[in-house]
Amino acid sequence: MNNKSNSLKVFIPVMLSFFVMGIVDVVGVSTNYIRQDFSLDDLTASIIPMMVFLWFAIFSIPTGMLMNRIGRKKTVLIAIIISLLSLLLPYLFYNFYAVIIAFALLGIGNTILQVSLNPLVASIVSGEKLASTLTFGQFVKAIASFVGPIIASVAAKQYGDWRLIFVVFVAVSLLAFMWLYITPIKADEERENNQTTFGSTLTLLKDNLILQLFLGIVFIVGIDVCMNTNTPQLLMQRLGMTTDDAALGSSLYFAARTLGAFLGSFILMKCKPAVFLRINMIVAIVAFAIIFFAVEQWLLFLSVALIGFTCANVFSIIFSVALQYKPQQTNEISSLMIMGVAGGAIITPIAGLLSKNMGLAAGFGLLLLCVIYILLLSLKFSKK
Repeated sequence: MNNKSNSLKVFIPVMLSFFVMGIVDVVGVSTNYIRQDFSLDDLTASIIPMMVFLWFAIFSIPTGMLMNRIGRKKTVLIAIIISLLSLLLPYLFYNFYAVIIAFALLGIGNTILQVSLNPLVASIVSGEKLASTLTFGQFVKAIASFVGPIIASVAAKQYGDWRLIFVVFVAVSLLAFMWLYITPIKADEERENNQTTFGSTLTLLKDNLILQLFLGIVFIVGIDVCMNTNTPQLLMQRLGMTTDDAALGSSLYFAARTLGAFLGSFILMKCKPAVFLRINMIVAIVAFAIIFFAVEQWLLFLSVALIGFTCANVFSIIFSVALQYKPQQTNEISSLMIMGVAGGAIITPIAGLLSKNMGLAAGFGLLLLCVIYILLLSLKFSKK
């Protein structure tokens, strides 16, 4: 009974840290308000999410090296502090340059958090439960993503300032920091002394499966970020919604992701990850096909919800497959996979450029290609 109690004491602050991880998705709804406030075109506005996710390519490996020196828990705490500061900046100083700096800091903090938090979970959860636990963490993360647009919309309509969302998330981040800080995690203290280097991490890409899993992370993050930013645009163009109302489209997407992650954490205890992933991607392909021609509100909402639901477990499945494929190199694998989160910085501006020159449907077409790749990937690692 005591062990269960201690496990719960560790589990709660760790899951709260996943909530802080999900705060990064505030970039989606923020981009739409910032686009309106500063009269930005689609291509210029795409710089904002790029400033968040670019840092995943730069700070992932150094974070892996830092974990070996100070431990995973301390690294997570540093990440939460950086995230907290990044949320204060655009509320206190609201201009385009302050926004760019703030979201760059948010990206740096989130990079450090994602690289360190997933291995921290791996150190306190048995391997057989890793996929479902990481998926539950994604469920908690999705809650933050889901409530973000709602808070921003309510703040804009009721109080005339959508930026109050940053105040709310600062309070949650502070709670997560304090709770984790006072919680001892013995498994992290007994970490391995392997020294992660740039060379040892990048060398893993020579392994064909690792490379394909890495690209899978790139593409699923690209899908997430683009759905977050493009869904409101889709609703405004097809249905004539206002910016405030269309922002709730992002909440619909993340509500479906939240439900998908919650159910997925239980389904993955019974179903093989590759099979579950394959079924989800087939449904996602159908949903993207609907988006291309749908003009009815219910059909657009249904397709957006289906994409959110089916993409909810992709990240955690790919991540757990990678960790279990080479369990002796947890820090290196984590650094490399989170480096793939830079896909948000790669896919988003490409989709923005396609949308600007060829229409919004072209941007969604790029996301469809990403889904097809993940479907093929599920066939690959199911043979391992």
